Amino acid sequence: MKRSRYTEGQVIAILREHETDAKAANLCRKYGMSEATLYNWKARFGGMDVSDAKRLKALVRRRRRRREECGIPG
Repeated sequence: MKRSRYTEGQVIAILREHETDAKAANLCRKYGMSEATLYNWKARFGGMDVSDAKRLKALVRRRRRRREECGIPG
């Protein structure tokens, strides 16, 4: 899986900047990403704090590890 260019904290900071009525096109130009990426982040991390995002990442990692141990595909 491809590693993200931005950390969870950076993603949440960008989303907060978007919530303060910054235009999506301007943010995408500023941070070098597509608008689709911004809206995917908004769907995934919208309304979260940094601690919530880290907790979500740890949960996903733990779930993936358990599935691999049981031999359940993908």
